[in-house]
Amino acid sequence: MNSDHDVGMRRVHPGPPEEVSVADAYASPLGSRADRPWVALCMVSSIDGSTVFDGASGGLSNPTDIAVLLHLRSLAQVILVGAGTSNAEGYGPPRDGQRVGVVTRAGNVDFDSDLFTSGAGFVITTESASFAVPGAVDVLRAGRTAVDVVEAVRRLPEVVGDCRTVQAEGGPSLNAALAMADAIDEMNLTTSSATVGGDGPRLTAGGNDMVHRFDVAQLAIDDLSFVYTRWLRRRS
Repeated sequence: MNSDHDVGMRRVHPGPPEEVSVADAYASPLGSRADRPWVALCMVSSIDGSTVFDGASGGLSNPTDIAVLLHLRSLAQVILVGAGTSNAEGYGPPRDGQRVGVVTRAGNVDFDSDLFTSGAGFVITTESASFAVPGAVDVLRAGRTAVDVVEAVRRLPEVVGDCRTVQAEGGPSLNAALAMADAIDEMNLTTSSATVGGDGPRLTAGGNDMVHRFDVAQLAIDDLSFVYTRWLRRRS
């Protein structure tokens, strides 16, 4: 077991309360689907709802949250991320060898970055997008003028082969697109034990009003009062 995933937390739901490792608390995805890969969203936010501090999520995180992120990545075959977040967070090749699908309509990605030169990164864009993509970079086109995220997720096996679980990591615009399409099956949310003020985006930004119900599958807390919740989309 990767030692990064041995970081502990106290699980308080489902009870009884107990000390658990990140690897045990996040042992597997909360479900699976037969019609398309399972989509699990992983994000961190402040108590007052911001997903960034000083333009990035790192200032909201801590070692346990990072261990959660890395362990959940190890359960997925594809990491889905918006171009803005990929650029701001400096995405590189994942530690566990997954592929990273970067969602963009305008092509504002650095194809000379390690993410793409390593072969880990590929582009998800629209059918009408006209920006140039190097021949060595895989492209998945879904939707004419806006990326059809459900079609893109369904067709991921065309690019990556075996794909049962997708980890979506933002940003808020991508999260909103997934939420509007009711494509989020599971949410793994860390609430940082701080307020940060400012006008940073919420978990979703730019989407229409919607109500999608989730059931809490797990709630845990660490020594720094960070709260870790796992939410399962209520489909019945």
